[in-house]
Amino acid sequence: MLELGLIALGGALGAAARLWAAGAVQRLSGSVFPFGTLAVNVSGAALLGALAGMGGALDNPAWAFFAIGVLGSYTTVSSFTLETLDLARTRRTGLAALNIAGSFALTLLAAAAGYVLVIVS
Repeated sequence: MLELGLIALGGALGAAARLWAAGAVQRLSGSVFPFGTLAVNVSGAALLGALAGMGGALDNPAWAFFAIGVLGSYTTVSSFTLETLDLARTRRTGLAALNIAGSFALTLLAAAAGYVLVIVS
């Protein structure tokens, strides 16, 4: 029951952080390209990679709070999918393809970088 409560609390905090961070980045970019969602997903992947790199340093309650709750709510595939669909629907297929390729490549690299930074230090 404690773990479920930690996940719920982390999820609420992650959702609020996502709204703030994605909105701030998107406003700063002034672009139709969804830089806000991309920035959130890349930073979330880096943080999750760092947590994974910590290995057993996090006990189950801490992992539940941070990895499942905060970062599970902070990053989002649903927004990425909807924004990509919208770009394709409005005939911005190049931007849609860039969003797919960029999101995949950058989040994979960010997760690997977060992991390596933790295990090397």
